[in-house]
Amino acid sequence: MTTFFGTGVALITPFKTDLSIDHNALATIVNYNIDNGTEYLVICGTTAETATLTKQEKKEVITTIKRANNGRLPLVLGIGGNHTAEIIEEINSTDLSDIDAILSVSPYYTKPTQEGIYQHFKAVAEASPKPIILYNVPGRTASNMLPATTLRLANDCKNIIGIKEAGNSVGQYLQLLKDKPDDFLIISGDDDLALGVVLAGGAGVISVLGQAVPKDFSKMIRLGLEGKAKEAYQLHYKLMDVTAQIFMENNPAGIKAVYEALGLAQDTVRLPLVVASDGLKEKIKKSVALLK
Repeated sequence: MTTFFGTGVALITPFKTDLSIDHNALATIVNYNIDNGTEYLVICGTTAETATLTKQEKKEVITTIKRANNGRLPLVLGIGGNHTAEIIEEINSTDLSDIDAILSVSPYYTKPTQEGIYQHFKAVAEASPKPIILYNVPGRTASNMLPATTLRLANDCKNIIGIKEAGNSVGQYLQLLKDKPDDFLIISGDDDLALGVVLAGGAGVISVLGQAVPKDFSKMIRLGLEGKAKEAYQLHYKLMDVTAQIFMENNPAGIKAVYEALGLAQDTVRLPLVVASDGLKEKIKKSVALLK
């Protein structure tokens, strides 16, 4: 079974100025990450603006990434939501060939109890032919999957292999790391906390920033996995300003501004998101220039 250690990246969906998908830029981004040390790719997550993609567009994005990747890196596909039966139907109707795992977000908006979250993921896990990575992101879902619920799922469902934890809570990370089964992966979903999580025993990160600066970010995480804290923190400090900047307004407007500064993609986003403000773009340009 594929293991997910190191740096995974939640890929953007680049758009042209007419808001159509820029498939050439997407393929370029995939190759850029492969060439610069990223360990695996995450398709159709929040950062991909998946909520604004049609079903056909989502299929096209998956196809473009699969073709560009050409079997070189493991692929994780985002399939999640707040309608359990619909998620199961999507898993069953999606071509999962070349997909190594599914990233599934905790149900949003409906604010289920911990028992509801448990039963939701248990049903999804039982229906999935692929391993599941849970995704806890309370800032987006309006509910927090508590460590006890995550650990219960880890112990009860063999094909739930890990969690992307993005609660931005050091205490919650440490609780998971202390009590998890040996083979259960704790993956940081917080770019600013990722190195600390890895040094404490985490498996790595699913990063937003990492896709734009894959060489430095993936090296930082690899150094962390090797326990080389001093060297790793030198890279952490180098990336600290731009890490904060990309989340100042909205994601993925910030990371798209980084891509525009790098000349790899336009910064276009679909409503209800808007592009980064001129002031933030200027800050990002200065930070990117310092990274080169």
